[in-house]
This record gives sequence, C-alpha cells and structure tokens, in this order.
Amino acid sequence: MAHRSSAELEAENAYLRQRVAQLENDVIDLSAQVVRAHQQTERLMGRAASPPNPLSGGQSF
Repeated sequence: MAHRSSAELEAENAYLRQRVAQLENDVIDLSAQVVRAHQQTERLMGRAASPPNPLSGGQSF
C-alpha cells in the first residue's frame, strides 16, 4: 500500500465527514417518512394516530 500525503488524507477525511453528515440527514429524513407512513396506516385502519399512554394503566376515570 502506497503512503499517502497528509494533504491527501486530510482531503479524504473531509470528504468522509461530509458524507457521514449527509447519510445522517438521510436517516433522519427516512425516519420521519416512516413515522408519517405509520400514522397514515393507523388512520386508514381506523385506529388512533398515537399509541395508548402506558402510564394510564388502561383505567378510565
């Protein structure tokens, strides 16, 4: 493996950092799309858009 210069390594590092940031943004965008799709599915199936409150214990007052 050939030795690369400091400038080459710095350029590659900068590119990889930028690419990681882009991929992190893609994950955030996809997560939001999944949430919206889930909410649409719940509405289409006639269920509540939000999950039940686990603190309520199923009791009604």
